[in-house]
Amino acid sequence: MRNAALTLGIIAGIIGIFVGLFGYGYAELTSNKPEVGEVFGSFDNPGFIRFASFMAPLLAIAGGAMAKMRALWGGGLLLIAAALFYAAFGFNAGTMFPIGFAALGGILAIAAGKPDEPKAHF
Repeated sequence: MRNAALTLGIIAGIIGIFVGLFGYGYAELTSNKPEVGEVFGSFDNPGFIRFASFMAPLLAIAGGAMAKMRALWGGGLLLIAAALFYAAFGFNAGTMFPIGFAALGGILAIAAGKPDEPKAHF
């Protein structure tokens, strides 16, 4: 389960990088060119979008990388990443895979109660 959490977290982070680049770029575009925001719409809280665009993929990759040795911490980071993706961008066609992969990876990492190593995390 730890290997699955590692793989799902890294995949969620890589896909999330593209979601984050688009979100951050669009937040910057609408702040620099307000007429674009008037035509296509703008974010209610662009500061949070910028924060989540950077932190969610970072937490997903870090959580996936930690899932092998520190499953509880890695799983927590993966669940936080999934929550950030959902809070910032909602659940749609662009975010369903980062949210799903990060959430499933987090659940699998936390569920690895009996680790391969003799030291349990809880």
